[in-house]
Amino acid sequence: MEKQSMWSFRFSTASLVLIPAAVGINYIGKLFAELLKLPLWLDSIGTILASMLAGPVIGALAGAINNVIYGLTASPISFVYAITSVAIGLTAGILAAKGWISSWSRAAAAGLIVGLVATIVSTPINVGFWGGQTGNVWGDALYALVLAKTDSIWLASFLDEVVVDIPDKLIVVLVSYGIFRGLPQNITHMYDSNNKVETLD
Repeated sequence: MEKQSMWSFRFSTASLVLIPAAVGINYIGKLFAELLKLPLWLDSIGTILASMLAGPVIGALAGAINNVIYGLTASPISFVYAITSVAIGLTAGILAAKGWISSWSRAAAAGLIVGLVATIVSTPINVGFWGGQTGNVWGDALYALVLAKTDSIWLASFLDEVVVDIPDKLIVVLVSYGIFRGLPQNITHMYDSNNKVETLD
């Protein structure tokens, strides 16, 4: 029963309302990070929160839609990373449904897992479209250093992505978990049929 509800495509009104809210959170986070040239993306808080509340399908949709909107309005590069956002939403939703985002320590571990998944998915995209670079000034500086030392585009690209994605997803999952814990129970109860996320007081 849990598995069936986790992958349900019969969206409730609450789930449909959650998608644009999650997209908005993602959009603002990414814009903030780019304007300040932060060594982070901060574009997945809404995706993770949606995955925790309504399951992996809603989280994946929120992530993909965010990439499309950001690609249309701010940075066309964002389009090709929709698949990464889908992977992030699916991974976070599965982890949340299995109880992996139910305490601060578990949320931290989940953040590392989500970051690794995002790195694995994004690295081939980086190599295929941008010669291995991410577009993040901090990660690309490491990319140039590693490439000069090893002459390996794949290693340089992987490390470029790791140094941005791992800390980013760690922070994003912890922030999302903090938001989730702070939500009123009448809101979280609207999504109880979709997941098994619990808070530990």
